[in-house]
Amino acid sequence: MNYVIATSRPWNEIMVSRLQERIGDTFHLVTHKNGLTFEFLQEIKPRYIFFPHWSYMVPEEIFNAYECVIFHMTDLPYGRGGSPLQNLILRGHKETKISALRCVREMDAGPIYLKRSLCLEGAASEIFLRAATTIEKMIEAIVRDKPEPLHQEGTPVLFERRKPGESNLADAPVQDLNDFFDFIRMLDAEGYPRAFISAHGHRIEFSRVQMEQHKLVGTFVIYEQQNNSDKRGE
Repeated sequence: MNYVIATSRPWNEIMVSRLQERIGDTFHLVTHKNGLTFEFLQEIKPRYIFFPHWSYMVPEEIFNAYECVIFHMTDLPYGRGGSPLQNLILRGHKETKISALRCVREMDAGPIYLKRSLCLEGAASEIFLRAATTIEKMIEAIVRDKPEPLHQEGTPVLFERRKPGESNLADAPVQDLNDFFDFIRMLDAEGYPRAFISAHGHRIEFSRVQMEQHKLVGTFVIYEQQNNSDKRGE
């Protein structure tokens, strides 16, 4: 049996070999939208296509022809939309659910296969690694048990995808050290626009923040503003 894992984040790639070893079937890794072609899928005929942290739209011809499973970091239908981790932390959530849902035309509106709990402590990079471990177990459960997805219940709450400019600390909704701590850590992961401030033609980015008594300690990097056209997304 063939399966596909399509992910645009490197921390998810290792799950391919581990799942293949445990389950015994073949898992194909796709890391860019150019690799997820209808011709490729017709050749291998996957039972499921799994999307742990995929940054591209899934073409309709693909999700109509194959069972495509998306993993979303909210307790759906709460939190449909972009930047779920950042939106959750900004709203004060300490934990969430990862929802495994079938891909349909409407964003994050498909029926749910299963949900698993996820702690939101630590930097975004730590949370994503924790989520990858959980998602790997969810993929294994779906492959082994083949659950029938059930329609979402409840009133949807929509999240808006954040823009890189919203990482500017000068405009952020922060009032105390806890707010600064959450704002910096929620953006601290590879491929995300880190929290920053601009001063004297330079951009100062913050990461690796730790809470100590009456202060925050972390790492900063200073870039020349004109050379730092940050196009990282969320």
